[in-house]
Amino acid sequence: MPQYMVERHLPGITPEQLTDAASRAKAVTAKLTNEGKPVRYLRSTFVPSEEKSFCLFEAPSAERVREANVLAEIPLLRITEVAHIAADDLP
Repeated sequence: MPQYMVERHLPGITPEQLTDAASRAKAVTAKLTNEGKPVRYLRSTFVPSEEKSFCLFEAPSAERVREANVLAEIPLLRITEVAHIAADDLP
């Protein structure tokens, strides 16, 4: 299944608010998946110096990722399909 990176600008967000947003993303994606609309929240990376967060999702489309974020009430700047290369996957 494709993976998508969601970019967010979150000025002034606290660690607690960031954790709460990630929990909402996880709960909403689980609910959508149980309703037959597969989408999965995988992880977030926060860059404090830029007040940005990058959240990774797995879904059949960017539209499904957008739906999950709207339902979770988490603002976003853009959604981009991504591919990952892990050190463990290299020779």
